[in-house]
Formats: sequence, C-alpha cells, structure tokens
Amino acid sequence: MSNIDNLELASTKNRIRAFIIDDLAVTFVIMLMLWDQISVSGGDFTTILLLINGAFIQVVILKFIYQTFFIWYYGATLGKLVVKIRVIDFDSFGRVSLTNALLRSSGRILSEMAFYIGFFVAFYTESKQTFHDKIGKTLVVNA
Repeated sequence: MSNIDNLELASTKNRIRAFIIDDLAVTFVIMLMLWDQISVSGGDFTTILLLINGAFIQVVILKFIYQTFFIWYYGATLGKLVVKIRVIDFDSFGRVSLTNALLRSSGRILSEMAFYIGFFVAFYTESKQTFHDKIGKTLVVNA
C-alpha cells in the first residue's frame, strides 16, 4: 500500500450495504442453480425455502468460494466494490493473502451460522473488526 496515512475505516452503514448486495448476488446465483426445481414448485414460498434448505451445503460452499476469491483477488466482494470499500491485511495494510482470505471466509460462515453474532463484534473493537476480520487478520477500509 503506497499511502497508509489516508486509510479510513469503512463505515458500518457501507459495510451493511455491501453485505446486502453480496447476499442478493449469492441469492441470485442460488436461484439460478435451483431454477428448474423452483419453476416446478409454482412459486410456492414454503417449497422454495425447502429447496434452498435442501441445498444448504451448496450454499455454504458458494458463499465460501465467493468470499474467498473476491477478497483475495480483488480485495473486495461485489458489494464492497459498489460501495467503495475494500479489505486489507491488518499487519501490512496491503493485499490479503489467500490463506487469510480462506480464514476470513471460514470465520464469516461461522458467524452467519451463529446468528450473525460474529458481526456484532465490530461494535466493540476500536478497529471495527468483525469475528471474521479478526480470524483473517483483516481490516475493512474506504477504497
């Protein structure tokens, strides 16, 4: 990173916006994956929820790959790119390594499975780090 003096932590509002965009993107892909089965269901909401629950493992794998790849390769997911925030290495303020991106994605999945409690950790740390940021040794800053 060329100029660490200009780093500013991303706002909670932008992080929430990015989260929503990312979840919508993943949901869209899941809907595409299950479209044949969904169209047969006639659009019944309960049936659609059962189909998605039946694809739980695939959903977790998709989220894991999505988060890992985008954070490692681009330093941001699609949602983060849209709201102009990015993820950097906590120690070097540079690009996130593949290992740390894998760890961060794993921590994020665990946080989601534990009723998003890991996300609330950000409210109690000076650096606004969530559980998955702590695990992956990352910071989320303005781009």
